[in-house]
Amino acid sequence: MDAGGNAAEKFIEFFTAQIRNRNTREAYARAVGQFMAWCEERGLHCPRSGPSTWPRTLKSFLSLPTVKQHLAAIRMLFDWLVVNQVIPMNPAAAVRGPKYVAKRGKRPVLSPEQARKLIDSIKTEDIVGLRDRAIVGVMIYSFARVSAVVKMKIGDYFDDGCRSWFRFHEKGGKRHEVPAHHNAQEYMDAYIQAGGLKERDPKEPLFWTVNRKRELTDRPLSRVEVFLMIKRRARAAGLSPSTCCHTFRATGITAYLANGGTLENAQAIAAHESPRTTKLYDRTNDEITLDEMEKIQI
Repeated sequence: MDAGGNAAEKFIEFFTAQIRNRNTREAYARAVGQFMAWCEERGLHCPRSGPSTWPRTLKSFLSLPTVKQHLAAIRMLFDWLVVNQVIPMNPAAAVRGPKYVAKRGKRPVLSPEQARKLIDSIKTEDIVGLRDRAIVGVMIYSFARVSAVVKMKIGDYFDDGCRSWFRFHEKGGKRHEVPAHHNAQEYMDAYIQAGGLKERDPKEPLFWTVNRKRELTDRPLSRVEVFLMIKRRARAAGLSPSTCCHTFRATGITAYLANGGTLENAQAIAAHESPRTTKLYDRTNDEITLDEMEKIQI
């Protein structure tokens, strides 16, 4: 298909200018790349018939939520190309994705005892342990996403004169502030003092990697490195291998609701757009359901 001389330019611009969130950009780039490779294998130089059969192919090796994400990426790309007059119509506009309704999240949740066991298992004799404990504390007590945690600057942990606060930079450029739980504040203060971060520029990253001497470097910690750290810490504490960064978000929300917190406030703390999203993280009914099932005594 002759899409015009500016097709390549607009295609690149879609990923560089239209999608601001890096994680979304990477996910959509993978989806579009797989779709283009699939079309090329079948000789579909004009991919009008591609989007209608593409989801059926994806369902054979991907989960339904991932299939929906891939289709959303294709729709958004073609919409962009239509708006910029590269192609006359969006061939994916009328394509129906698979039905998927989630009423319960899949992420593993730690009990309060397990979460405490993990935190207490982190040795804090050096900066590495203090840093890791602070990261876990922020994610549990603030329901924070790991991507928002690693993007924090030193100035994003601040005191308003009465108490300490966390400032998170969420998806879509949104800024979200929550007061620091006293445990998270204790962990953070210990890390900042040991790392000498109060003397550094408030605009510098808050969490850093360490060198072989177990000293802070000038390279910020990435979310992949946090993920690997969580896996290592969970394994050392004897917790499930499925424990991951998102586990702490669900753990914090579940513990909050189990102790009388409201769904509306949990939604506000987690910076969710919809209470239905927050409800996916609520596992307070799991134990009740198990107790009820055990009443079936045969």
